[in-house]
Amino acid sequence: MKYSIVIPTLNEEKLLPDLLKQLTDIRLKNEFDLELIVSDGGSIDKTVQLAIDYADIITIHTNDKLQNIASGRNEGAKFATGDIFVFFNGDVRINQPVNFFRFVEDSFTRNNYLAITGFVSIFPEEAVLLDKLFHYCYNHYFQFLNNIGVGMGRGECHIIQSHIFKKLGGYNETFAAGEDFDLFRRIRNNGEILFSNKIRVYESPRRFRRIGYFTVTWHWIKNGISVWLKNKSISKIWEQVR
Repeated sequence: MKYSIVIPTLNEEKLLPDLLKQLTDIRLKNEFDLELIVSDGGSIDKTVQLAIDYADIITIHTNDKLQNIASGRNEGAKFATGDIFVFFNGDVRINQPVNFFRFVEDSFTRNNYLAITGFVSIFPEEAVLLDKLFHYCYNHYFQFLNNIGVGMGRGECHIIQSHIFKKLGGYNETFAAGEDFDLFRRIRNNGEILFSNKIRVYESPRRFRRIGYFTVTWHWIKNGISVWLKNKSISKIWEQVR
């Protein structure tokens, strides 16, 4: 089973190297067939230069029009040759990468899942009580949505069978936000999604620190409802926080 790992980036020189080092660790590379694709949205920092040392493929957006994250993921996926597409955001770290991919491989081998996703938490060294409470509630809420057949997975970590990704046309590039919910909702209409706490990534708290949990949650809710009911996002742009 071959994995194509796609990471959309935009000015991620500070946090991206941690993820790239995890994904190119010799133990991981020896056990799994991985290709690493960095899809850059036009960074003006050292993101691309840093990625050269790790990535198998790098795509660079040169159009004057701002590339949203849905477009970035789709662009990277155009070059992917794996059986499984794995999408990570550039500001995440994986909890125990070897065990992570072992669980993914076993789950896809033994079952007919079309996609897998899981829990997102704040970097342990930066997490405070509010972070833990918020993510505990949201992770279980998203798990509930999958259990009742809605389909949901935060874009920080999407693991998708390549054939269903291609069949559905990937992420909807007209959505500045809610593209992750939209894709998993469409996947769930075609088959089963596994949402497991054995799949866990850690993310930077920078957006929550800058904007606040209330505002971030409100943006998620209003865009999610709009995507569900009107098939469009309310937000026209998702603010870059670095």
